[in-house]
Amino acid sequence: EVQLVESGGGLVQPGGSLRLSCAASGFDFSTADMTWVRQAPGKGLEWVSTITIGGVPITPNSLAGRFRISRDNTRNTLILQMNDLKPDDTAVYFCAVGGTFETIRARGVRSQGTQVTVSS
Repeated sequence: EVQLVESGGGLVQPGGSLRLSCAASGFDFSTADMTWVRQAPGKGLEWVSTITIGGVPITPNSLAGRFRISRDNTRNTLILQMNDLKPDDTAVYFCAVGGTFETIRARGVRSQGTQVTVSS
């Protein structure tokens, strides 16, 4: 059974940083593209970043200068380093198996996610 457990969220002031982690189990992590998505209050899922099996990060231009995705295949862990956080980044962040956002959105997220709140 696929299990994804996100952690590292919290309350941070604008301009601050957070490092999110996703512990993966129940599948061969090293052979899966992985994706971070988020859901802000009252809004749908939004794609944040994807990393391929080969470790290539793919991030929308709107976030690429502040967010960096990485993976540690030895620890089955997905990482999202977020810098210069803004109030609009407030959301629940989820990790997901796969690299296609449309597929992830159609499938839905089943993990609990980690809450990120950016506020002064």
